[in-house]
Amino acid sequence: MEINFFLEELITRYPQLITVKGEISKAVASLIKCYEQGGKVLLCGNGGSCSDSDHIVGELMKGFENKRRVSESLKQRLLASSGERGAYLGEKLQQGLPAISLTAHSALITAVANDTDADLIFAQQVVGYAKPGDVIIGISSSGNSQNVIDALITARAMDMVVIGLTGETGGKMKPHCDILINVPGKRTAFVQELHLPVYHILCLMVEHHFFGNQKN
Repeated sequence: MEINFFLEELITRYPQLITVKGEISKAVASLIKCYEQGGKVLLCGNGGSCSDSDHIVGELMKGFENKRRVSESLKQRLLASSGERGAYLGEKLQQGLPAISLTAHSALITAVANDTDADLIFAQQVVGYAKPGDVIIGISSSGNSQNVIDALITARAMDMVVIGLTGETGGKMKPHCDILINVPGKRTAFVQELHLPVYHILCLMVEHHFFGNQKN
């Protein structure tokens, strides 16, 4: 199946997203390039966007619609390492597309907020994790979340590709994004309702590119 099928299907189900079709396509290409070069994806957001960051990691780090079997080489090493249990692991484990939610590390987040500045909770992690060519996805329905903006500024300085997922104005994040997926809408709830199908399609298209020949 051609991966662009997923994008066409998205627009059929959510016609209002036609305005960001091109940016979604660019985001998919950037994610594929990142993974082909051995990179990873960082994600951040607040509130509902925090949950979205975690959700995206869940879709990337294990099978979403494809099983993603581990290599035969790894299966054999697992078998040699632990016999019957290794064989079980070889059958059950799946390949992951490396992704880290910067919202998930409560001890580090609270340490930065307490010791430095609460706006730097994501930027500090970017400094620690980022490599040139990695991708960061900053999620903010308003586009004005300072801690997300600071992460994007830092990511740019570290030669990451910056993808913003926002509402229609793009907010203050706009000039700091290489790719801005600014879905139509201004009310937080309505913007978040459109973010979910967008990032699901990103994950589906990227997964299908790498694992489309594997079925559950």
